[in-house]
Amino acid sequence: MLLRSIAGAAVLALVAGVNGAPTFKLRGRDVDFDYNNDKVYGVNLGGWFVLEPWITPSIFEATNNDAIVDEFTLTQALGPDAASSVLTNHWNTWITQDDFTQIAAAGLNHVRIPIGYWAVAPLEGDPYVQGQLPVLDNAIGWARSAGLRVLLDLHGAPGSQNGFDNSGRKGPVDWQQGSTVSQTLTAIANLAERYAGDTDVVTAIELLNEPLGPDINLDELKQFYYDGWGNVRNNNAYTVVTIHDAFEDITSYWNGFMNAQAGVNNVMLDTHIYQIFDQGQVSQSPAQHVAAACGSASQLAGTDKWTIVGEWTGAQTDCAKWLNGLGIGARYDGTMAGSSYVGSCDGKYTGTVAALSDADKQNIRSFTEAQLDAYEAHTGWIWWTWHTESAPEWDMQELIANGLFPQPLSDRQYPGQCG
Repeated sequence: MLLRSIAGAAVLALVAGVNGAPTFKLRGRDVDFDYNNDKVYGVNLGGWFVLEPWITPSIFEATNNDAIVDEFTLTQALGPDAASSVLTNHWNTWITQDDFTQIAAAGLNHVRIPIGYWAVAPLEGDPYVQGQLPVLDNAIGWARSAGLRVLLDLHGAPGSQNGFDNSGRKGPVDWQQGSTVSQTLTAIANLAERYAGDTDVVTAIELLNEPLGPDINLDELKQFYYDGWGNVRNNNAYTVVTIHDAFEDITSYWNGFMNAQAGVNNVMLDTHIYQIFDQGQVSQSPAQHVAAACGSASQLAGTDKWTIVGEWTGAQTDCAKWLNGLGIGARYDGTMAGSSYVGSCDGKYTGTVAALSDADKQNIRSFTEAQLDAYEAHTGWIWWTWHTESAPEWDMQELIANGLFPQPLSDRQYPGQCG
């Protein structure tokens, strides 16, 4: 069943052999980045085309409406004209060409750009507004000028694939209900077609960000991944197709799936590693956080396909304002219902990197270095996120400016943490 999409789509990955007979190519040499031998050093451009209240709280605070918790409810409450005005200004100012220049100057070679289905395949009745794509077009050009590669990431699917606000709509997980999967495949096809001529920059497309494995049908997800691969292949034979691990084990669950032996080419697995989203994790000591990061290297190295850590952070707390959802507190300081106090969120709830305590600065730098060492065990890493309004543990731009993110990337103040 899972191979049904290959029969038609994989033909496009065929090339004529010397005698005119088709030969299946599984090498990645026609991708404009050597994922076999070069490491991915990247950063996410979070909160740009898919709003997240914790990244840009000012947009949500301006409404004075506590019922607005995501981009869906924001656009619904504002209406199309006001929403378009607010978001057009945001799209044109949150990330600019100068950011791409800074990212490249920091030694990075990739940006991951989240985009919602509503930008490329809007559905009748949705309140979302459009206008993102001309700005995304500009971003591809800025990346080209800066020498950066782009991973386009479908971050939100119809019905929501995880119920998180970062899917566009917080609430129930209704992806896989009704026509939502076919609508998602349409969005992927439209995205792949739009940037089919930009493969010197758009080297990868991620089919879906963080589908919530425990809440969805995983067999249907696997079929979706094959069908999505086929939709990308309809436009380009070698663009890397990135699949998220759905919070399942990257080796025991995903090894053997969509690898070279499965008859598909250029598939990359994306895993997200955070140590802050349960009580046990935020209760760890800084040394335990470092040890956990180092311990991930062997598993990353053991996957049977290209594997990136597509989201990670230097944060050892969940203190950032609204990180867990608008109006929801943190586990770390016990303000989230059902949590217990670990420590103070002073300076980390909102603030600047410069104003962090010396201990927080040391912990972020040490933890970041350990993760850099561990996550290079396979294909590389992409930090979350480049820029925030007021979340100092997460803001790469500010962390670099304040000496807490290594520059150059190989610089180590805490060498040998991973042995």
